[in-house]
Amino acid sequence: MTASSTAAASPSAGRVTPGPSVAPLAWSDCGAPFQCATLSVPLDYATGGTAVAHIGLIRLPATDRARRIGALVTNPGGPGGSGVDFVRQDATSIFPAAIRERFDIVGFDPRGVGLSTPVRCQADLEAYLSVDPDPVTTAQWTALETADRTFATACGTNAGPLLADVSTVSAARDLDLLRAALGDAALTYVGYSYGTLLGATYAGLFPDRVRALVLDAAVDPALDLVGRLRGQASSFEGALDRFLASCSVDPHCAFYEGGASARAFDRIVAGLDRQPLPAPLVGGGRAATAGEAWSAILGALYSPGFGWPYLARALGLAAAGDGSLLLATADALNGRKPDGEYSNEVEANSAINCADEPAPTDPAAYMTLAQQLVRTAPRVGRVLAASGLTCAFWPMHPTVAPAPITAAGAPPIVVIGGTGDPATPYAWSAALARELSSGVLLTRTGEGHGSYGLGTPCIDAPVDAYLLDLTVPARGTDCR
Repeated sequence: MTASSTAAASPSAGRVTPGPSVAPLAWSDCGAPFQCATLSVPLDYATGGTAVAHIGLIRLPATDRARRIGALVTNPGGPGGSGVDFVRQDATSIFPAAIRERFDIVGFDPRGVGLSTPVRCQADLEAYLSVDPDPVTTAQWTALETADRTFATACGTNAGPLLADVSTVSAARDLDLLRAALGDAALTYVGYSYGTLLGATYAGLFPDRVRALVLDAAVDPALDLVGRLRGQASSFEGALDRFLASCSVDPHCAFYEGGASARAFDRIVAGLDRQPLPAPLVGGGRAATAGEAWSAILGALYSPGFGWPYLARALGLAAAGDGSLLLATADALNGRKPDGEYSNEVEANSAINCADEPAPTDPAAYMTLAQQLVRTAPRVGRVLAASGLTCAFWPMHPTVAPAPITAAGAPPIVVIGGTGDPATPYAWSAALARELSSGVLLTRTGEGHGSYGLGTPCIDAPVDAYLLDLTVPARGTDCR
C-alpha cells in the first residue's frame, strides 16, 4: 500500500483527506446478478507486520451505470452476521429500485465472520447452546459457568491470536480500505444494529471520509457490557409482555390459550427447566432445551410482522408438548446447518463482543446483576444477565473503556430508532444521535428491530433522498 488515495473526491463528498491506496478488487460472478471478491487487510493495525486477514465481499451492481453514484456498503449487525448473505438474500427487498439503480450494493463479512478470516473455536456448540440460560439454583449457575468457561477456553486454544484482532476498531479500519478499493472518496453506508456501532466507529476514525451514513437500530458506543445488558433486559421484557398481551386478547392467536397466554408461557418455561420438549418435526431424536427455547423466544421478538406470529405457533405447539418449532427457530438463529454443523456466527458474536466491551471477570458479578434485573424484568432478567458470562472467562479483555463518539467534522449522519425495539432500545439511538456532532434522529413509533427498508414510508422516503441526494431528513421526524 502507498500513502495516496486512488479515488478522486466527488462533488457530493466534500473535502476528504488522502486515504490509503488499495488495488482494485477482482470481482467474479458468484450467481448472477451477484459478483464476489476478497480484500486482503492487515491482521494487526497496531503492530503492522506481514500477516493479513481476508474479507469476503459481494456486490449487486448498479443497474443504471451511466448515473451510478458509487458503492453503498451495508452491514446487518450481530455481531457475527454475514453481510454477504444479507446482500444475497435481502438486498432487493430492503433497497428500492431507485437506490439499486444508482449504487452498487456491497456486503462484507467483517473480520472473524463467515467468509472472512473466521474465528473458529471448535467447541461443542450443540451442548453449549443447550444449557439453561435462566439459572435460578446454585447448580444451574454452576452448570452455566462450566459451559461458558469450556467454550471460552476452546476459543482461546483454537482461535488463538485472532481473538486479539477482531475488535470493531479493526473492522472499521478494514471498512476504510474497502471504501478505497471500491474507488470511492467517501463512504456511503447503511448499518443495522451492531452495524451502527461499526459505522459510528468508522465516522469517529475517518469523519472526513463520510459521504452518507444511516445507522438504524443503534447501539450506544458509550455503554459497557453491563450497561448494554441492563438496557436489553428492560426492552426485551417489554416486547415479550406486549407479545403475550396481544395474544391473550386475540382468539385467533395461535397462543391464545383461553386468554391466559402469559400464564401458559410461564408454565412452558418452568417445564423446560425440568426437561427438554420432544421435537418430532425436527427429527433425529433431538429435543428443545431451555437454552434453545430462549434463543427462539428472544429472536422471534425482533419482528412483529413475521416473528410474533411464528412465535405464537411455536409456543402453541410447545403448550401441547411439542418443541419442534422452538428448536427449528433456534437452529436458524444459531446458524445450525442441516448436516448438524454450525456457521461461526455464535463464535464470532462472543469474540467481537468480548473484544469490544469491558466486562466483569468475577462470575459472581453476573449473579448479582441477575438479581437486580429480575426486579424490573422478571421473565428475561436472568437470561440477559447470564448472556454476558462468557466474557468473564474470555482469554483476553479490552483495555480501552467505551466512550461517546462525536465524529466532529463529519457531514450529517442519520440515526434511526424504534420505540419498541427489543434488542437495541430506543434510548440508545437517541443517545447516539446526541453524541454525534452531526447526528440527525428519525423515530419510528412501533414494535420491532430495525426500520429502514421494512415498509415504513415516512422512514424510507427521507432516507432514500438522503442516500441519493444528501438531502438531510427533517429533525424530529416521528413516524407512527
